[in-house]
Amino acid sequence: MFGVLKKIFSFAGSRKKLLIKAIIIAFLGALFSALQVVAIVLTLDCILLGKVDSIWLILLIMLISIAGHAFCSYHSINLETETGYCMVAEKRIHIGNRLRYIPMGYFNDNSLGNITAVVTTTLADVENTAARCLVLVLGGFLNTLALCLMLVFVEWRISLLSVIGIFAYLLATELSQRAAYKTAYARQHAQENLVEAVLEYIQGMSVVKSYGLEKDNGQTVSRAVDDSSKKALSLEYSLVPWMAIRQLIIRIFSISIVLRILFLYSAGTLPLSRCLLLLIASFMIYQDLESAGNMSNNLQLLGASMEQANAIDNTPTMDIDREELIPIDSSISFKDVSFAYGSQMILDHVNLTIPAGTTTAIVGPSGSGKTTLCNLIARFWDVQGGAIFVGGYNVKDYKLDSLMNNISMVFQNVYLFQDTIENNIKFGRPEATHEQVVDVAQAARCHDFISALPQGYNTILGEGGGTLSGGEKQRISIARAMLKNAPIIILDEATASVDPENEAELQVAINALMHNKTIVMIAHRLKTVRQADQIIVLNEGSIMQQGTHETLLQQKGLYAEFISMIKEASGWKLV
Repeated sequence: MFGVLKKIFSFAGSRKKLLIKAIIIAFLGALFSALQVVAIVLTLDCILLGKVDSIWLILLIMLISIAGHAFCSYHSINLETETGYCMVAEKRIHIGNRLRYIPMGYFNDNSLGNITAVVTTTLADVENTAARCLVLVLGGFLNTLALCLMLVFVEWRISLLSVIGIFAYLLATELSQRAAYKTAYARQHAQENLVEAVLEYIQGMSVVKSYGLEKDNGQTVSRAVDDSSKKALSLEYSLVPWMAIRQLIIRIFSISIVLRILFLYSAGTLPLSRCLLLLIASFMIYQDLESAGNMSNNLQLLGASMEQANAIDNTPTMDIDREELIPIDSSISFKDVSFAYGSQMILDHVNLTIPAGTTTAIVGPSGSGKTTLCNLIARFWDVQGGAIFVGGYNVKDYKLDSLMNNISMVFQNVYLFQDTIENNIKFGRPEATHEQVVDVAQAARCHDFISALPQGYNTILGEGGGTLSGGEKQRISIARAMLKNAPIIILDEATASVDPENEAELQVAINALMHNKTIVMIAHRLKTVRQADQIIVLNEGSIMQQGTHETLLQQKGLYAEFISMIKEASGWKLV
């Protein structure tokens, strides 16, 4: 139990002081509440000994007790709430920032549902209950212990029996936490599977409908819902017997205290006023501890949630503590570069030089390593052998942000954020002015259709840019890259899926983007490839041919074979 409480403290991060402050104020509130014991003593003396002059003192003590407890409860709850929301907000931002520096392989090995579940439902458990749980559990234990210690001054034997009851209760609580350990993690895993199933169902809705599989896929979600429900119930069922045991311990020790008080009174060793005081206290002493025990049922769930969130911190990141380097030029070179996904070799001892200000086209059959080659330049992954140099420096020597300041990428599948069109264009350069946004939009041939929208540049796009056509999204992504104005442009099949109506406009936009830049493009259209300064033909992870369009046509090889069979080719494309 206390191990999980320690995790909450660690998880609080910069909000740890707020959490400590909340606990201290909660404890002070309990001390104010304990003043009622003093009021009870004076009341009994007033009744039994006729000390009528104590009435005003009793009223004053009760007023101080009630007001002090209310004041402390108000501030403690506010601090608990602030701590819970703020520490989880910081954690979510931390996870978002860390994901920027994690190799892309992490996203292949971990589903979108898993990551989404951690940031949403998993951290929601922590957000809503962690701080309050810590304050109530620690506060309940300390408050009960403080009351027991106060009873030392009344009757030490009763105080000792009360303390023994506290430790018996804590032992049962600790055993209940261990019993719930496995079911808590199973419940968290079921929650992640549920989020993953729902996301997959929604994202694949067009495929589901087109194949008439709504019922089958709905059953997958239903199974995930049922499994999540069963695991949640299993967690509760594992705790119910221990809740009964804790209740039994409280009742046994409460009765034992009452019997002990009556025995001491009957033996003549306890005055009537103290006997009545202790009898009243016996009904109060375990109240806070019982509340703390009930709240502790959430501890294992919180522990599992925090470990799931912290697991992302255990994922190795790229070396990000490097230098803010300024490249000498915009050249790129591969020196004996090798890269594999697990045991599958993708690039095998590749050597390549791309001079600054030139255009290089990468062609080859599907699976030859074209996209991987481009992604390694941007350091989406790190090479496993050899080195890549950008502007004369090894990409690993750059601080990752400073490397990406020099590279713009335009992908085949464009992703636009659910925000205004202007903010999407400004994504890589948020300080840009509206005039600069309009300038690049005009150059990228998207100003006209943006202006025709009801809200113009302030039009909110749907998720992923779904309210625009493929060609429109592509031109906005080109405008975004133009505004960033990086010296190196990587085009990953930027025109592969564009309809003929948009192709001419898109080609004009691409030509504007490529002006005075170092270009690395993956393309399948002959008229785009033939204009490149050099063409790299990849096959099975190796460079098979390299040269200009005219040179490669004169050679016998893959490139010439493609050109001769271009109308019949279906096995692979120049992609």
